[in-house]
Amino acid sequence: MKNILIVLLFVSSLFAEQIGDLNFSNDYKKIMAQAKKENRRVYMLITSSSCGWCRKFENETLTDWTVAEKLEDYLLLHLDRDKDYLPSTYKSKRVPRHYILTPDAQVIYTFLGYWNVEDFTSYLNDVDWQYIDKKKKGLIK
Repeated sequence: MKNILIVLLFVSSLFAEQIGDLNFSNDYKKIMAQAKKENRRVYMLITSSSCGWCRKFENETLTDWTVAEKLEDYLLLHLDRDKDYLPSTYKSKRVPRHYILTPDAQVIYTFLGYWNVEDFTSYLNDVDWQYIDKKKKGLIK
């Protein structure tokens, strides 16, 4: 039993990335299935291994505790556009690319580029308001 637990922890760590206090997955299908099951929104970050602005965003913005606190309500998905599975709907030549998705994979909000802590948390606040507004109007489930 102990060995099974160790193997499961190892395998799950292969599909997760730790940035600051945040645990990101790189398994799109798994996260979207979980989002639907738990009725939770998804923050999806698309980067590239050769992108300096991506590293800056990861190392400065995503390591801040106020950002981590704001992202607690989301399932977190971090995809490398050149390595990870990514539906063609979200293919992006320019990175970092940010998507906020409904549990049904509808785009609530998307934006591009590096954002400092203050601007990124402001975007997340805007997303919250847009999500509430779109739900009230019946534009999203």
